Amino acid sequence: MNGKEIKLILGKNIRNLRVCREYSQAILAEKADISITYLSKIERGLKFPKPDILSQLADGLGVELYELFKTDYVPKVVPVSESIHTKRIINRISKEMAQKMTRTMNGVFKRYLK
Repeated sequence: MNGKEIKLILGKNIRNLRVCREYSQAILAEKADISITYLSKIERGLKFPKPDILSQLADGLGVELYELFKTDYVPKVVPVSESIHTKRIINRISKEMAQKMTRTMNGVFKRYLK
């Protein structure tokens, strides 16, 4: 693997992790204390950051440094939009269960407290 391939893998992984977390380039750049322009060049494989910047990017993304270089990397986090969707489903199910339990309990009380 040559240097160009490593830069492309690094850039792709950073971008995928950033998008998965629904971070804009501005948010990640701020977390890593770098410019948006520099982050854009890293994501496009045009620049290779110094070790301290790599560490700041990994911290900002909430991953271990080595994960930025994995060739078969699949983010381990659920995108925020999916987690919000999951919470909505759970809330809807909880409400439906509460309504059914209330109806059932009302029926039991009516039956035995006549």
